[in-house]
Amino acid sequence: MAGVGPSRGRSGTPSAIPHLQSSSDRGDETGSSCISSLRQCRKLLRSLKKRSVLKRKIASRKSGMSHLRYILKLSSQREFEMNDNHKFLINPKRHRVTQSKPKIKESAATKENGEDQTFKGSDVFLKGTQSANPHNDYSQHFVDTGQRPQNFIRDTGMNQRFEEYPKLKELIRLKDKQIKDGAIPPVYYKVDLSSFDLTSLDAKFDVILIDPPLEEYQRRTTGITYPWQPWDFEEIMNLKIEDVSAPRSFVFLWCGSCEGLDLGRECLKKWGFRRCEDICWVKTNMNDPGNTTHLEQKSIFQHTKEHCLMGIKGTVRRNQDGHFIHANIDLDIIISEEPEMGNNDKPEEIFHIIEHFCLGRKRLHLFGNDATVRPGWLTLGPNLSSSNYHKESYLANFTDESGGPLLKFDETIETLRPKTPPPKGRGIGRGGLNVNPGMGGVGRGRGSYT
Repeated sequence: MAGVGPSRGRSGTPSAIPHLQSSSDRGDETGSSCISSLRQCRKLLRSLKKRSVLKRKIASRKSGMSHLRYILKLSSQREFEMNDNHKFLINPKRHRVTQSKPKIKESAATKENGEDQTFKGSDVFLKGTQSANPHNDYSQHFVDTGQRPQNFIRDTGMNQRFEEYPKLKELIRLKDKQIKDGAIPPVYYKVDLSSFDLTSLDAKFDVILIDPPLEEYQRRTTGITYPWQPWDFEEIMNLKIEDVSAPRSFVFLWCGSCEGLDLGRECLKKWGFRRCEDICWVKTNMNDPGNTTHLEQKSIFQHTKEHCLMGIKGTVRRNQDGHFIHANIDLDIIISEEPEMGNNDKPEEIFHIIEHFCLGRKRLHLFGNDATVRPGWLTLGPNLSSSNYHKESYLANFTDESGGPLLKFDETIETLRPKTPPPKGRGIGRGGLNVNPGMGGVGRGRGSYT
């Protein structure tokens, strides 16, 4: 009967045409969806490409160059030319980008002669190249001019450092006044420290500053004859520092920037001190940029710093011994001009750091000279021109009638000086009771003053 059962072909077999048509319809739908997705992807890629081109154009205009890829191909040692109109041609078949506002000022000779100006170095990469300010490319500026990056650190002097911090400025003023009022007259003693017995001083010092004539100083100034013989660290280690240091005391040892960093720690250990800080002197060369006379022949890098290791002896706690130490007043870095070749004097700021920190009045300076003689200090060394040391007179300065062994207490300084915050969440029970007093004892961290 017509219309009943599946349709048959000429061979009498059932026809599969309806099934093929349904599969074809599904394939058409899938293909159309893929085509639409590809179109969307192409549209997105075109938009991203336009944005990328726009970003490159903006970057090229800001940097004064015609194309970002050209900037990346340049090196600091490669010369590049710029014509009077400041136009750069990258690919004449593609495009030419011109700069309407010149970024680099032309010299008078270039304007008069009408010749193309040739620029060298990294000036093109500087922001606002109309000035000599290196901005943030200090490393390249050092290569070009010889001026060290630390030359551009502002407010490094002790007088300008706290202009914007009136509280700290007042604290430093009061501390300096306290130190000046409690200082003894300068005492100096010309001796040969290689043979002098330090125990003959009959004194135990709160602070000892050691500035030995290291072999490193002679290596970097080849050809200069010094009036002193250099000391090696074995000789420095044989100094009887442990016999003239108080049970609670501090030592500051200048150790250079080479092998002294390791050997200086050995000296502190032999004397019974533990290293607790490392004061770094960063040297500027504003007065003599590009000078290479201080370079060592076997050095890999140019040494522009020296280290002063600080050691502690005994037990000192910052939150309990405020009568003996005032912590967190100064920094552990000194930035000052490098002295001329052959002059190994250290910056005066090291004395201020020591005096601000320790309130003990017995201070000893070893290997001093006439330029380092200072009120409040006993200076010993072979380079002194004369002596005024007398044992009985010197020791009489620290009796109770003469002010005692410590500087006088000042309530205003105690209020202004930074305090060590109390520990958080360490052995503290309810109501602020210390349920475990043994937590955080002596010797945790660097040194033992906590």
